[in-house]
Amino acid sequence: MSRTVYMTKERIKELEEELRLLQTRGRKEMAMKIAEARSHGDLSENADYDAAKDEQGLLELKISKLSDTLSNAEVIDADEFPTDKVYILSKVKIKNQKTGKISDYQLVSQEEADFEKNKLGVTSPIGKALLGKKIGEIAEINVPAGKTLFEVLDIYK
Repeated sequence: MSRTVYMTKERIKELEEELRLLQTRGRKEMAMKIAEARSHGDLSENADYDAAKDEQGLLELKISKLSDTLSNAEVIDADEFPTDKVYILSKVKIKNQKTGKISDYQLVSQEEADFEKNKLGVTSPIGKALLGKKIGEIAEINVPAGKTLFEVLDIYK
């Protein structure tokens, strides 16, 4: 069962490049590692060979997952959505009602989420709570530390 994965054009290009590198350079390097380990003698007692084969399996799994993700990818563009409320790809400025801290985030698909780059997945607790909110509305988020309230200060592209 395949599912649609919504991504920006930029993210799709990044994943396509990663896949290309894994399929070319990654596989070539892996073949060299296996050949090197094989040259060490008896394969039944060769830990280097076993490790290289395990690593090859992980590489092929990663290639398979990337291929699957890309085959189910659908491009979305922030310009397709208005700024009247929070949608996927919206950039939002929010204020933590308890601490007063103001933060900027972009809501993205789970596959693009990267907290260090202020990209929140729409299926994360904060992402879910913000979706559909308008400027001035409060998003209530249940986190392990308790309930947190965020006010939507701005929605922009």
